[in-house]
Amino acid sequence: MSGIGERKSDHLAICAKEDVGFRGVSTLFECVRLVHDALPDCKLADVDASAVVLGKRLRAPILIAAMTGGTDEAGRVNDELASIAEERGLGFGLGSQRAMHLRPETRSTYSVRGRAPTTLVLGNVGVVQARAMTDAELRDLVGYVGADALCIHLNPAMELVQPGGDRDFSGGLDTIARLVGDLGIPIVVKETGCGISPTVAARLRAVGVRHVDVSGAGGTSWVGVETKRAAAAGNEPARSLGEAFWDWGVPTAASIASLAPMGFDTLIATGGVASGLDVARAVALGATAAGVARPVLRALSSGGRAGAMEFLDKIEAELRTAMLLTGSRSLAALRNSPRVLVGELSTWVEQLKEPPSKR
Repeated sequence: MSGIGERKSDHLAICAKEDVGFRGVSTLFECVRLVHDALPDCKLADVDASAVVLGKRLRAPILIAAMTGGTDEAGRVNDELASIAEERGLGFGLGSQRAMHLRPETRSTYSVRGRAPTTLVLGNVGVVQARAMTDAELRDLVGYVGADALCIHLNPAMELVQPGGDRDFSGGLDTIARLVGDLGIPIVVKETGCGISPTVAARLRAVGVRHVDVSGAGGTSWVGVETKRAAAAGNEPARSLGEAFWDWGVPTAASIASLAPMGFDTLIATGGVASGLDVARAVALGATAAGVARPVLRALSSGGRAGAMEFLDKIEAELRTAMLLTGSRSLAALRNSPRVLVGELSTWVEQLKEPPSKR
């Protein structure tokens, strides 16, 4: 197995079986208090949780978020999860297509349209890799998998801990500006577990980015994943660096709350979303949809397709319950419903509003 294939196999195994969550940092969704409506004046059957995301209508504002690709096992996982997304009317994100670009023989591990012909499918490539690729090469990645949009992922923290990872992140904004202007498909700029600050979001808006996935801190620590890999390989400097930065990032709820007023067409809350109540809180903060990654993978790994379905049943039931209990018949109503921000989340939101010179 090649180096990139081995890394993809490690990522899948570690995420499915090991504890790589943030240790002392949470998503801060627990600091979002939705206000109870004792007279909701509607039936549960009246609650409509559907959402239009990147031009496609989903039954609920949920994406099975980007995780994997590039190996036979990753291909089986992608097929199963994409099929589940198709059956349930949810969205689906592919893992980084870098392996597919470098090793064309792995293309089939990303090809999910046979199992998910109508699903919202998001392609995925890193900004460092996109910088070196032509528009034609990127269109080929998107076209081969039939993606509806291309995610450009940002992952400097993960790369700096990864032995042999990227160290040159120059030209990232220029690359994104080029793709937004030239590629002719929706571009979603996404982080990989460290969140997007309003300062970075403003730079993205300035070059025409309309779609963002914050992928904030509090869920899977990809720095933690690379730290586990470094420890297993006996690479003490990388392990030590990873331990220091395991909890690095902007919590998901803080990122969503700070970016919501900025006018993005699509704002996706990924990073530690583990329940339907988390989805409801994300929407109440202004998210268009929420991405769920490692919990679905773990449910699939431990309980097969039935286990993943049961987990998603639970997520959707909790979301609709939260909507009824806030008197929200639609997601638009939920976004306009009262909510109270407490504790650390309130501090994050207030301080991120202030320019650095006034702090």
